[in-house]
Amino acid sequence: MRTPPECWALLGSRGQLGQELLQTLTADVVALPRTSIDLTRPETIAPVLTALRPRVVINCAAYNLVDQAEAEPSLAFTVNALAVRALAQCCRDLDCTLVHFSTDHVFGLDETRTTPYRESDAPGPVNCYGTSKLVGEYFVRALCPKHLVIRTCGLFGRRGLSVERASFVERILQRAATGAEIRVVDDQRCTPTSAADLAQAVGALLHAGRTGMYHFTNDGSCTWYEFATAIVARSGADATVTPVSSREFGSPARRPRFSVLDCNAYDHLQIARRRPWSEALEQYFWGITTV
Repeated sequence: MRTPPECWALLGSRGQLGQELLQTLTADVVALPRTSIDLTRPETIAPVLTALRPRVVINCAAYNLVDQAEAEPSLAFTVNALAVRALAQCCRDLDCTLVHFSTDHVFGLDETRTTPYRESDAPGPVNCYGTSKLVGEYFVRALCPKHLVIRTCGLFGRRGLSVERASFVERILQRAATGAEIRVVDDQRCTPTSAADLAQAVGALLHAGRTGMYHFTNDGSCTWYEFATAIVARSGADATVTPVSSREFGSPARRPRFSVLDCNAYDHLQIARRRPWSEALEQYFWGITTV
């Protein structure tokens, strides 16, 4: 494989965000599949990146099975924390920029919260997944001077090449197609976010030379029940969406009741507009009907 000069390396390129980034970024991007760098084996990171010597490393790879992380915390922490530590150390040694993605699940401990979280607000995860992602954040910020950490929420988009687990939108559409009742929690508020919009934001932040921590989601907020209702309504399916409480739904992992992210720091840069999540959802449906 020929290595382009001043290339950018992309981990997790076969996922939905990775695929959007490959279509969006204008730099010479080298996609590094799991066969090249496997975050379950952190020792695979340094040899590949040292040989490649990229100017920017974008890490879209993560362990994001929220419920399953409760049963296998060692794997979640290996991928989301220990491998990220090795990645941050390597990027520091190579003097390159590390772009790393985190999650609204680093919040949630304050159950009385009703105002969006700023980057400076104290985190407080309520599940193993969120805790592992928070530790990864700390490693990046502590070890790699040139870093860009982006927290996001409720990512949806076209299915990636290697994504076995369907996104929330896809799962709702699959259930709606059967006509079965769809039970969705109505006491967890967040912001669904388009993977395509996040990819555009990443490109804009890098082009502007920004580093540090930023929140990025689409605009507005809703409960997962409200999101599911909008998906079914837009699909035209004859299906019933029923609101239930988190207790009634009974997921193994506790979720934040309120995890809306404040994106004012990003908005103040005036580099790209954040559109409402409902507008992004409409674009998603336009895309799947024209592909």
